[in-house]
Amino acid sequence: MNRSCPALLISAAASGQGKTTVTAALARYHRNQGRKVLVFKTGPDFLDPMILQQASGNPVYPLDLWMGDEAHCRQLLYEAAGNADLILIEGVMGLFDGDRCSADLAALFNIPVLAVIDSSAMAQTFGAVAHGLASYRTALPFAGVFANRVAGEGHYQMLAESLPPGLSSCGWLAHAAQITLPERHLGLVQADEISDLDSRIARAAAALNGVNEALPPPVVFTAPAAVSATPRLLLTDVRIAVARDAAFAFLYPANLDLLRRLGAELTFFSPLDDSTLSSTDAIYLPGGYPELHLERLAANRPMKEAIRAHHAADRPIVAECGGMLYLLNSLADAEGHTAPMAGLLPGKSVMQVRLANLGLHRVSLPEGELRGHTFHHSSMTCELAPLVHSEAARHNGTPEPVYRQGRLTATYLHLYFPSNPDASARLFLP
Repeated sequence: MNRSCPALLISAAASGQGKTTVTAALARYHRNQGRKVLVFKTGPDFLDPMILQQASGNPVYPLDLWMGDEAHCRQLLYEAAGNADLILIEGVMGLFDGDRCSADLAALFNIPVLAVIDSSAMAQTFGAVAHGLASYRTALPFAGVFANRVAGEGHYQMLAESLPPGLSSCGWLAHAAQITLPERHLGLVQADEISDLDSRIARAAAALNGVNEALPPPVVFTAPAAVSATPRLLLTDVRIAVARDAAFAFLYPANLDLLRRLGAELTFFSPLDDSTLSSTDAIYLPGGYPELHLERLAANRPMKEAIRAHHAADRPIVAECGGMLYLLNSLADAEGHTAPMAGLLPGKSVMQVRLANLGLHRVSLPEGELRGHTFHHSSMTCELAPLVHSEAARHNGTPEPVYRQGRLTATYLHLYFPSNPDASARLFLP
């Protein structure tokens, strides 16, 4: 049985156009009208979803055709259509960027595109950019364009008049520091670090101009050919302690959902603040910003000792990116300040000014092939020989090493567990 729900995919000509601000404003705008808004984020991102969750009041899931495949994306959208009044999807980078780009997703599921254009230094060329985005690919469903960072009403009228016939202007936002979202080296600042985030989102929603109060037309979401069966309960009664705090916050909700569906019992702990681990069979250390919390991580010796004791007992640990850096002998920030870490991996890492690696990757582990992505500004040396190296989805991508020491599996990759539920379960099996 098919389901229908109004939906929009918010994209742009490039990164930095303000997609997240516009998506968050629209989510809050419709939420304020009493609607249940479910938001997705195209591509492997952790930071934008934190903002969008604050705006919508609901968890934000990645919607990626490479990491999760078409069937997985179809099921996520089908489930959302049965629970939401409106589905919003924030695209990644530019509309046509990448091998499985935002335009591919929009075309595959017939979701209209709303293109955000940074108009801060633009006049009539706005129409040309809009025309290019709308017509570059034939048969792409296109709702219209949204002007961002507009100087005022007069500027907006100039922009709207430049649009070719048949191309709709769907609203605008003025350029205002009060709604701008702060950034750092991996993208936006984490939601919990922005003290006035809710106020910024509320101001952005209130500042929307020319937005239709009515919902966009409904999109029909086809039922999956065969609803994915519940994964084998490989983790029944397995207790997994998940690190989650300001230093380790890069967690896909879909990963946690899957672990629970596999039968696991999840608990959460803070390497920053907790001194002990509750009784657990496995540890999951996700990525984040450990380099911003060097002193607190270094000073929390009881937690480091608890993790070392867990490893010495031959119990599983899965550590990704920042989680892996926490397990090294030492970690240094971009200013050269170095602090001792947990010392489970014989190596060290230093933050770099420039991006060190970025991209989608697959990796063939003894447990099976998993997909994910890498995005880091640190360099690392480790005395261990890698178990395997990942394979980048792009032919010129840089492989990432995967280290294994006992039951510890550590890598820069952020793994997307739904890409292979059985393999993911085996990583955590006692």
